[in-house]
Amino acid sequence: MHELVVTENILNIATCHANQASAQRVTDIHITLGQLSSIVDDSVQFYWDIISKGTVCEGAILRFNRIPAEMACLSCGQQYYLDEAGLQPCPSCQSTQIKLIAGDEFWLDSIEIEQKQPLLEE
Repeated sequence: MHELVVTENILNIATCHANQASAQRVTDIHITLGQLSSIVDDSVQFYWDIISKGTVCEGAILRFNRIPAEMACLSCGQQYYLDEAGLQPCPSCQSTQIKLIAGDEFWLDSIEIEQKQPLLEE
């Protein structure tokens, strides 16, 4: 359910920047999402379709850039990526003393807009 609050924040940020840029509408929103992030992109999309109706963001496409989870072994220094099975020991030395280097990210990267057309003077 926390995806609703996250999605509302994305909408607020996008709307604010679109208004500052005098946008006619927001066309695309690029979001970075790590493999171990607790955010579920399908839920964000579901809420987006509902709460963006009637706003400058209605119809904007959410584009998710997924970052794989990268780990570092504290015992041998080996760096490796997690597979879909989840957390696993170091593939080099089997140590479970590992730390996360990347993969828990979640942020709004960029917003693409359509500019309002200026009025032509006669």
